[in-house]
Amino acid sequence: MNRFSLLRSTPFRLALTFAFLFVLAFVLSGSIVYQMMSANLNSRLDRSIRETYSIIAATYGGNDIDDLIATVESHMSMSPTKEQLFSLANSSGKQLAGNFVATALPEGFSVISANAPGVPADAAYRAYSGSIGGNNLTVAFNLSETEELEQIVLMSFGWGTLIITGLALTGGALLASRVQRRLDGIAATMVEVSHGTLDARIPLIGSGDDIDVVSGQVNAALDRLSALVDGMKQVSANIAHDLKTPLNRLQLILDVASQKTASGQEVSDDLVEARAEGTQINETFDALLRIAQIEAGARKARFTDLDLSEVVETIAEIYADVAEDDGKSLSSIALQSGNVIHGDRELLTQLFANLVENALRHCPTGTSIELSVIRQADHILAKVSDNGPGIPAGEREKVFQRLYRLDSSRSTPGSGLGLSLVRAIVDLHGATAVLQDCQPGLAVVVSFPVTKSSTSQIRSGSQAYR
Repeated sequence: MNRFSLLRSTPFRLALTFAFLFVLAFVLSGSIVYQMMSANLNSRLDRSIRETYSIIAATYGGNDIDDLIATVESHMSMSPTKEQLFSLANSSGKQLAGNFVATALPEGFSVISANAPGVPADAAYRAYSGSIGGNNLTVAFNLSETEELEQIVLMSFGWGTLIITGLALTGGALLASRVQRRLDGIAATMVEVSHGTLDARIPLIGSGDDIDVVSGQVNAALDRLSALVDGMKQVSANIAHDLKTPLNRLQLILDVASQKTASGQEVSDDLVEARAEGTQINETFDALLRIAQIEAGARKARFTDLDLSEVVETIAEIYADVAEDDGKSLSSIALQSGNVIHGDRELLTQLFANLVENALRHCPTGTSIELSVIRQADHILAKVSDNGPGIPAGEREKVFQRLYRLDSSRSTPGSGLGLSLVRAIVDLHGATAVLQDCQPGLAVVVSFPVTKSSTSQIRSGSQAYR
């Protein structure tokens, strides 16, 4: 990433904004601390000056000017380097004692510059002047210590500001560069996908941060998209393969009928056969369209709360006689009422009808088919099982694909769309369908989520329809 792209990157701009706000907060807080510290130092200095002034002034209690002069000279001797200045003058301005001459100073606090007589050059003093018995007493302390402390604090804040600014900019650039590399990885992956490389995935670093979470979700979406595209390719191939034979057969029938018509022969049987082929082709396309409509989710508008046991029981009643006529048996076992789910009754009826018809179509005479509905935790399980030949484990997921048929079932009627329709209805209801081995036989278990509390009223015993 070059310098200009770094400046345009959102992470770097956010880092700069954060750094600016952080430095601004540091400067503001530093200014407040400096002002408070400076005021405190000046207050302490004024208090010390005033205390010293009071001690010296107390010696004039007996109007003894000599004691006052001696006290001033005593304090003056303790400050040979003139860190503290003292001045005592009488009412006529004559200097009586002190190590500097205080001229024209107002009563109270003031600042003495280096221009006053006796004041060291390049020095400033905080002074307090007052009248004692008509004499003028001035006490002044050097401001260098206070100014030095203030200078140290200012320098500390200045260096701190520079260091924080540098760290903020450097850290922001490093973090922005790291984030930008990951965003570039996402962008590169999406470009690859847009150019047809559907197996491209965003690299994850495993930190679990927000970018990793979003990248994982995008990868999951790409997995679903890739599977959908593969499914569509498979469906297109299956449609072309499975409809090629009936279309060729229809073409052949029509050619034969045309030849018979030319020679004056009867073609009514050929037309009946052609109509049957056309009907089969239309039914296949109708089934494909119905699956597509269900997968589009438009039927969700018809969802209501319904008792799944009633739907299964209706299927059992309808197909009991059909199974008996076909030399098989159909029974429902311990159906529990009150197994309420949110769904479309017509589609659910279609779902279980397809499963029962599959069992009737592909199982031999004498097969027993059982239907059951039970509540298990927060799911309702509907089961259609038989003791027929079953489905090999490697084929159980494939049979849900459109137009997929087992080799053993190609000689029986059917288009290979029955279980595809079942899967579409199951997905629409947010349920899952699993094929299990009954040893012998096959069980299709459909698990529906419970959408509200249902009161189970277990009906004892089993009811057989044979």
